Amino acid sequence: MPLATATPQAGFGGQVVEEVRVGERRTLDRQRFSRLFEALAGAGYSIVGPTVRDGAIVYDQIRSVEDLPIGWTDRQSGGSYRLERRGDAALFGYTVGPSSWKKYLFPARERLWTATRIGDSFTVRPEPVEPTRLAFFGMRACELSALAVTDRVFAGGPVTDPGYRTRRSSILRIAVQCGQAGGTCFCVSMGTGPGVRDGADLVLTEILDAGPHRFLLEPRTEEGAAVLSRIASELVPAAAGEARIAEAIVARTAASMGRTMEATGLRELLRENLEHPRWQLVAARCLSCTNCTMVCPTCFCSAQEEVPDLDVTKVERWRRWDSCFNLAFTELHGASVRKTGLSRYRQWLTHKLGTWHDQFGTSGCVGCGRCITWCPVGIDLTEEIGAIRAGPGPAAAPGGKP
Repeated sequence: MPLATATPQAGFGGQVVEEVRVGERRTLDRQRFSRLFEALAGAGYSIVGPTVRDGAIVYDQIRSVEDLPIGWTDRQSGGSYRLERRGDAALFGYTVGPSSWKKYLFPARERLWTATRIGDSFTVRPEPVEPTRLAFFGMRACELSALAVTDRVFAGGPVTDPGYRTRRSSILRIAVQCGQAGGTCFCVSMGTGPGVRDGADLVLTEILDAGPHRFLLEPRTEEGAAVLSRIASELVPAAAGEARIAEAIVARTAASMGRTMEATGLRELLRENLEHPRWQLVAARCLSCTNCTMVCPTCFCSAQEEVPDLDVTKVERWRRWDSCFNLAFTELHGASVRKTGLSRYRQWLTHKLGTWHDQFGTSGCVGCGRCITWCPVGIDLTEEIGAIRAGPGPAAAPGGKP
């Protein structure tokens, strides 16, 4: 990557500090890691990142290093998620939890506009959206890919979502290379990780197994370089060996994926197997609970509703998250188009992995594994695809048992 010079920045106390250039790797000692938080705050960012709450690692507002899940890791499998203590004090020694960054750009419930009656007429006032400078701290490679997908959905076509576009314009993306793979991860299969390729302003690699606890930092954009310039005095130029250590961490993670899935030809595979007997089996297990779509970082189904006040002088339109698993989601003229759980699951999977390409030129799946972990009955889309690829034989139970 060619080096570019970052804009000079005022450091702590207002003095001009050393510039850090785009693509220039530096290291930061764990004992000084809090200075990165100070730099972000000084640049006007509110920090959103991982923290432990209610037995899970979730994304929420954080203010200091102590808010991070220090020394925690997660154990994930189909329908199972548990936090466990690590044998070290890693800050990012976990994979992904139930929440995604989607909620900050596409809120779960949002007022779109308000209409007010004035005499025999009315006025419509769109809901103003004030841009908030947020630092998404601790994004993973699969989540950056998910962000690229939602960018195409909400801001990449001829009609864009104004709220999403406004919020998205003020986001700083701080990514962390994955140091371990989760039990339901399959980002390697989807070509989205675990190494951070594109889409980040600043990339961190946590190094635990070679010398002191430290972080390799690489700014990928002018914005990322400007943040590091605020703490340049705390940083050490990275030796060539540091980059090799970081690459080895990513390679080790890639070799230990919890799941795999052959991703080539999925659109054609699903289109040609709409009556495969496997759909019957998965329909018998699926609860239509919507968990998979709620935790998915790219699902964007929504419903809109008008809420009038009691004297009918004002009405508000609200948008809320919905799911294609809900019976009423495709209701037309009082009847649902997809009345069975089979048809709704089939629609979700064929859209996510197949026809999403027709709409947005990409898959709707980034291999994060959330839908597998948070399914109450442990339905595994990688297993379902494997069963369909195996041919149109009799439906097999999970694990290959007839």
